[in-house]
Amino acid sequence: MDGTPHGAAIAAAGLGVRGPRGWAFRAVDIDAPPGSFVAVEGPSGSGRTCLLLTLTGRMRPSAGHAEIAGLALPRRMAAVRRVSALAHVPGVAELDPSLTVGEHLRERALLQRRFGASPGALFRPEAEKAAREAARTEAALAAAGLEVSALPKGAGTAVRDLGRLEALRLSLALALVGSPRLVAVDDTDLKLTAAEREQAWALLRSLAGAGTTVLAVCAEAPPPGDALVVSTARTLSQAPKGAADALAEIGRP
Repeated sequence: MDGTPHGAAIAAAGLGVRGPRGWAFRAVDIDAPPGSFVAVEGPSGSGRTCLLLTLTGRMRPSAGHAEIAGLALPRRMAAVRRVSALAHVPGVAELDPSLTVGEHLRERALLQRRFGASPGALFRPEAEKAAREAARTEAALAAAGLEVSALPKGAGTAVRDLGRLEALRLSLALALVGSPRLVAVDDTDLKLTAAEREQAWALLRSLAGAGTTVLAVCAEAPPPGDALVVSTARTLSQAPKGAADALAEIGRP
């Protein structure tokens, strides 16, 4: 997508998060160059979401070392949050089923104007700011492959009426509005048909190919060669309730 900065490299060694009753995940090693498509594979409860939140600066690691775009965790967590964005992450970043697609897009544009714009941008003429916001939104929708005009009621389509793949595309578009260097999405393949899953993997590959590093949690990784696969399955037997405990101890971002 135009304007997307070079992706963020991900480097981790022995990374882990421990909750009051055990490890959510531990001993995770990653070496992913900028623009990588990283698939975090594992069964539910194996710490997949905790790993995603840790690598995006939303959860403090308990062990090991990690750097995102050269920013060390946990010391530079705030900086990592600024270069990363969450798409669909249940309980943390979710679409509101009562809102329409257009309402979500307008809300995201307002948030970007308020919190994501440079100080100088605040003093630009309103017409110029509106034009820039519209361009960013259109570019994000194009990158996510969501054609709003093709939806049943266009921008007035309620999120509750979207298919699972359409909702995934909208979540990714909202995350991409701020041109992050790293975008993360949870439960990528949940409730998708085999054909929809192929489309989802193709979409994420295209985002990575355009320069944005993609971190996607899934139950089953895409075919070999499509992604750098990181497995959390080995941590499941160590602490089946670790992810919930870690969220309770550290707090949701």
